[in-house]
Amino acid sequence: MNYPPKHHQDQDINHMIEVIKSYPLATIISGDNNIPFITHLPLIYNKKWKLIGHIDIYNPQAKLLKNSNAITIIFSGPQCYISPSIYSTTQLPTWNYIKVHLTGKVKAIESKEALKESLITMTEFLEAPEHNYILESDNKRMEGALDYIKMFEITIDNWEGKFKLSQDKSPKDIENARAKLIRENKKSVEVFLNKVFK
Repeated sequence: MNYPPKHHQDQDINHMIEVIKSYPLATIISGDNNIPFITHLPLIYNKKWKLIGHIDIYNPQAKLLKNSNAITIIFSGPQCYISPSIYSTTQLPTWNYIKVHLTGKVKAIESKEALKESLITMTEFLEAPEHNYILESDNKRMEGALDYIKMFEITIDNWEGKFKLSQDKSPKDIENARAKLIRENKKSVEVFLNKVFK
């Protein structure tokens, strides 16, 4: 892809894997008869160019997550508005963000044992580093839920890193934008939650 400009792209797969691991909630996009289906699910990068996920059988997108269907996945990293006031040079307002766009083929995994094991593995990954909760293999609630969850595997065939981080600015302004991104992402969740859930 030619957009965003090359200086706002990062094609280092290791950088993109770090985004996937740090921000595992993915936007999954697939289509059926020109109708888009979009679901937000955590996906785990489990080995080279593979993602594992689970979907409720009643989600209308579940029927599309089967063998050989094409799929688009977006992972979203930190993002924020960048005011010209933070720069040491004259600039215009902008928005900085990190996104990873993937395309691939999806395959349904029908084994209940594999589903159970992957739920345990995903929980272990998401509980890191404290591991305050361990999903045990004999968990009765999990056993009861297995009939209502579908497991799928995505083989990634294309990676695009969209890392718009003021790379076209001076070194000082790049650092100022980076510091702003860190500050804004630390405080934005608290501000949002306090506004919405008073």
